[in-house]
Amino acid sequence: MLKNALRPRDTGAATEKQLALQFLLDAWEEAAYEGVDRDCIATAAIFAALSELISTYGEEPVAVMCQRLPERVRGGEFSLISTRQ
Repeated sequence: MLKNALRPRDTGAATEKQLALQFLLDAWEEAAYEGVDRDCIATAAIFAALSELISTYGEEPVAVMCQRLPERVRGGEFSLISTRQ
């Protein structure tokens, strides 16, 4: 259930996710500009994201999704700029 819900089903969903990401990145930059430590921003963003997913899907589906995070991180899925050599 959660696995499919987190993937865009069509171009409209992909565009909406890109717009949402841009809003978050803009807020992130504004907070950093105001002097908030980027590690604090990252921790707060992860907490907010997980809290929202849990309120929508429940703890177990989110826990299952989180089990795949190491593989996805290593695969570069969350890298905005490729740093591979």
